[in-house]
Amino acid sequence: MKIIMLGAPGAGKGTQAKKIAAKYQIPHISTGDIFRVNIKNGTELGKQAKTYMDQGLLVPDELVVNLVVDRVNQEDCKNGYVLDGFPRTIPQAEALDRALEALGQKVDYAINVEVPDENIVNRMSGRRACVGCGATYHVEYAPTKVENVCDVCGADLILREDDQPETVLKRLGVYHEQTQPLIHYYTEKHVLKEVDGTVDMEAVFAAIVEILGA
Repeated sequence: MKIIMLGAPGAGKGTQAKKIAAKYQIPHISTGDIFRVNIKNGTELGKQAKTYMDQGLLVPDELVVNLVVDRVNQEDCKNGYVLDGFPRTIPQAEALDRALEALGQKVDYAINVEVPDENIVNRMSGRRACVGCGATYHVEYAPTKVENVCDVCGADLILREDDQPETVLKRLGVYHEQTQPLIHYYTEKHVLKEVDGTVDMEAVFAAIVEILGA
């Protein structure tokens, strides 16, 4: 089965994508990983992507789609895959559909992990990272034994720039503008399924398994 994960930043879609991949024994594919592998291996697509990234530019949609299609054509994807973080926009979704159609394939499920903005701001602004070893915690869900002191190495904890409430709100703004239209797009294609992302992580996963089948 070919699955796309949708959801705002901080909704937990990456965690669920990994759990789906493990249960159904299909690859978890993120565009970040694809870029890293292709650049490291010096592939033609990797070299093209690197020229944009080195200039601090966004990699064009066409190239991203080519990288994704190259990845899903590999042997380990023959039984399906979970795409995490792609597509992000309607043009990317349309390009992906065209490319899959040419291969005689299509997206089976687009799973949207639904979490209200205020929950995401609370969730992300509660994250803390260790300046020493990089361990991560959450003031509410995974606190340290001693406040603001890392359990692992005893160094101080910080609230990362990415997790500051104003940064999170900016990222959510971009998501609503660019990525949320995909919910309508995949609804029209009759492949969208929604799960409540505000409940416990295992309950979210149970809801996804109910959709996909045991």
